[in-house]
Amino acid sequence: MRSSRRHPLLVPVLLCALAVLAARPGDEDQPAAGISAQVARLYQDAALATQQYEAGRREADAQRARAQQVEAQLDGERREIARLHEDLGRIARAQYRSGGGIPMAARIILADSPEDLMRDQHVFSQADLAVGNALGRSHRAEVRLAGDEAKAASAWRTLEKRNAELAELKQGIQRRLDEARGQLQGQADASVTAGSCRGAVRLDQPPNRVTEPWVEPVEPVELSAGFGSGGSRWANRHTGQDFAVPIGTPVRAAGAGRVVRVSCGGAFGIEIVIEHPGGYYTQYAHLAAVTVDQGDRVTTGQWIAQSGTTGNSTGPHLHFEVRVTPDMGSAVDPLPWLAQRGVSVG
Repeated sequence: MRSSRRHPLLVPVLLCALAVLAARPGDEDQPAAGISAQVARLYQDAALATQQYEAGRREADAQRARAQQVEAQLDGERREIARLHEDLGRIARAQYRSGGGIPMAARIILADSPEDLMRDQHVFSQADLAVGNALGRSHRAEVRLAGDEAKAASAWRTLEKRNAELAELKQGIQRRLDEARGQLQGQADASVTAGSCRGAVRLDQPPNRVTEPWVEPVEPVELSAGFGSGGSRWANRHTGQDFAVPIGTPVRAAGAGRVVRVSCGGAFGIEIVIEHPGGYYTQYAHLAAVTVDQGDRVTTGQWIAQSGTTGNSTGPHLHFEVRVTPDMGSAVDPLPWLAQRGVSVG
């Protein structure tokens, strides 16, 4: 059995999210925006849809927990009804054994004294009152039980419908995002093949709420090939840390600095190198698009690119390096380096 309680804020929040996402213009309505902007927008839409879907799932879990509590309560009410019925049976049997069926005229004739008559009358009155109270409690318990069951069933149907709508919305956005990611990667591959980068795509930056001097280059973090690992695709050892992320994932500047290289072609495909104060450089490689130009100043956490799988890459990921020069061959292990700066990765 399911509970009738609902989260007071979840319904309007979810409905607002549905309205906002449904009102978004389709990709075909924004031909001038470019595929990079479409991927960025759909990425945010997918994140919001996922957030609302997961919120709905959490509410479903909470609803199931409440349903178990209500089921226990209803079982108690059923036991109470059964007990009341037993009480009614005992009262009826007691009345029968004590002469409850004798007419009042006979009681008056058979009474030894007026006091005995009044005492007997009080006993029977109390018995009648007990019967009435038991019947009333039984009826109220049955009504309450039926009401709880009806409200619980209605609440559960509403929750299932809302979650189904959210799942459908999420799947629709994900399909559009997958299509747009394919187009974005196609453009990136064409640029790398031609050896001519498309240049910076000026995407709308989300509010940057980063307060620390250093951050992970992508979020959420899922590590793949690590620094120094072996592999047939590297001449010696792996020179950076790979993050497994889908095409089009926003790539962030790990720290503030200046863009000293934006290039495409070669083993790293489309790449960015940033110079940071203190003599260190970070590299972001196998990108699908960049949002900065060479010479730009960037802040910690700023979107600088979209991840991809260009160059010497077996699948979508971000290759991240920390170097002591802007060039390959001077890399240090990124994870301990970030950890020394307060960023615990993995």
